[in-house]
Amino acid sequence: MFAEKPYEDVWVEDIGARAGVSRATMYHYFPSKRDLYVAILKRASDRFFARADPDRQLPLEEQLAAGLHAHIQSLVDHPFEAVAINRGALSDDPEIQAIIAEELSVVGQLLADQLVAQGHRRDATEIAVEGWLAFVRAACVKWIQSQNISRADLTDMCLRAFECVLDIPTPTSRLRARMYGVMQSPATTLLIRKSQRATLAGVLGTDIGHDTTRLAALLTPRSLFTKRKGS
Repeated sequence: MFAEKPYEDVWVEDIGARAGVSRATMYHYFPSKRDLYVAILKRASDRFFARADPDRQLPLEEQLAAGLHAHIQSLVDHPFEAVAINRGALSDDPEIQAIIAEELSVVGQLLADQLVAQGHRRDATEIAVEGWLAFVRAACVKWIQSQNISRADLTDMCLRAFECVLDIPTPTSRLRARMYGVMQSPATTLLIRKSQRATLAGVLGTDIGHDTTRLAALLTPRSLFTKRKGS
């Protein structure tokens, strides 16, 4: 529902009705709409950290490929969540700012440290990395809403942007080949097709139906606040 319309137009009572639970039950677990929204964002962030943990022994370009794949796959798996979180709702909320800042800091610091170790100036590198991460975030969310280019093209665009903003000649052909190989696996192809159907059915404005099982799981405190190991 947060993906379907602006935050201000979503009512806790309507969320409860769609989930098949009472208004009292909603407020028992989440004192306010804001608390529910923050919990969704926190769960997404925990999921991202569980996935985005590349092997530090690999070359930087391979870590970059793995991290980019994990980020895009997260959007493919959870398209509605991605759109809702990136609408900018409550962007001035300190708790939400802290969650987003932590994501950018962890990933950005990892990239910046390795680039500095290769001889790049830290001040310029940190600015460039932060700008690139913001571009990737915006481009990927735009893609999950429209998907009018292929996932391979999106990946290629992000890798080229990395080359340009940091002025680093990376072997993108090898990265593209690796990413393409990952994306062509049967399991990933099935996930992409399933996500495209869901996205076209919901994010673009048509009725997504009443999947009460999925929404009930969303409202389960354990699923929201417990970080799943190895997920």
